[in-house]
Amino acid sequence: MENIHLTGTESRAAASSTAASSAAALSTAAPTTATPSPSAPRTATPRTAGRLHAALLVAGSCMPVLGAVLLAPVLPTLSQAFAGTPGVAILVPLTLTLPALFVALFSPLAGYVADRVGRKQLLIFAMLAYALFGTAPLWLETLESIALSRVGVGIAEAAIMTCCTTLITDYYAGEQRNKYLGLQTMVSALAATAFFALGGALGSISWRTPFWLYAVSAVIVIPMIFKLWEPAKTQRTTAARTSVPWRQIGAPAAVTLFGGIVFYALIVHLPYVITGLGVADAALIGLAAAIASLATAAGAISFRFLAKLGTRSLLALAFGLAAVGLSMVSLAGNVPLAMAGAVVASAGTGVLLPTLLTWAVSGLEFRQRGRGTGIWTGTLFVGQFLTPIVLGTAAAALGSLSFALGALGIACAVALLAVLVRGPRMVPASH
Repeated sequence: MENIHLTGTESRAAASSTAASSAAALSTAAPTTATPSPSAPRTATPRTAGRLHAALLVAGSCMPVLGAVLLAPVLPTLSQAFAGTPGVAILVPLTLTLPALFVALFSPLAGYVADRVGRKQLLIFAMLAYALFGTAPLWLETLESIALSRVGVGIAEAAIMTCCTTLITDYYAGEQRNKYLGLQTMVSALAATAFFALGGALGSISWRTPFWLYAVSAVIVIPMIFKLWEPAKTQRTTAARTSVPWRQIGAPAAVTLFGGIVFYALIVHLPYVITGLGVADAALIGLAAAIASLATAAGAISFRFLAKLGTRSLLALAFGLAAVGLSMVSLAGNVPLAMAGAVVASAGTGVLLPTLLTWAVSGLEFRQRGRGTGIWTGTLFVGQFLTPIVLGTAAAALGSLSFALGALGIACAVALLAVLVRGPRMVPASH
């Protein structure tokens, strides 16, 4: 798992001197005193992160995944519950994707705060806010107020995602860092599968029931408070004066904007496709979405073995699979064919995200890391937010959601050709 995504997050210079950079980044111990006590001599020992710290950060990284997919199976039920609300056809999908807009808007700001003020305290505050806003729909009575609570979820997600990813790159170095960043990708994808299934099962009880799961962040934050620490505190004083290399991030961020739309197309709309094919049971809809999400996890895991092919080849593979899968879903006249297409497309998007992130953040220094991660995260979630708008507009223009998904498949084929003609090369992980 050592080569799964984000292998280029560390700067090239730091990667070639793992031991030195790890010691500098992890040292937060108190300075030794001028006159040590004879009975209890004090030494400055750098803190070392282990499996528990990685587990907490990976678990925290699953919170934005929970927010993105948990409600997908109950969107049709939510539409029925608020059928009398004006604009329900737009507002209900936005309850799923509205957090993405605010992740997009606030991730760069979260990255700046993480670089300038500190990762841990921002993460703790965001985890508590996530629990508060995430469970709010349990007692809210209007669709408008529920949508407003989702804004708070999105702002909290921006900080959580940025801080967890940045802390992993701070706490660990070299192969160990690659291992845990790869684990983050795999666990997030598998968590999405579980959340789809849970969302469908709980949604069969009531459309409100899935919102209880947002309270899990209030549980995870407790060990975070006691076990996590601020890394390389003295380096943050100059973080605000260190510019972000926009030339490096610009191209992958632009591709990520389109990639975000492709990634979330079926997450948002597969339940509607399955419903349109005659399935009304929320649990079955959740199962179908979980199968597609499992294919995403498989694609992410395969990045470990495919990374040596280079970014250009991986992007071509990802967009090619997405083009084929979306076309299959568009033409499907039955559930098995639609699911086969969803699996193919999801496998492609599972390869797509770690490839884009590796391309975007390779070479970033410690003082740029929070902002670089925040910029990429924000761009991805702009794509997520735009997904129902783009596909909804396309469906209205073309006459159906199926045609809109087919058009997106054609766009992926065009992206494939563009990558083959002029695409990036993978920065070697050893740099």
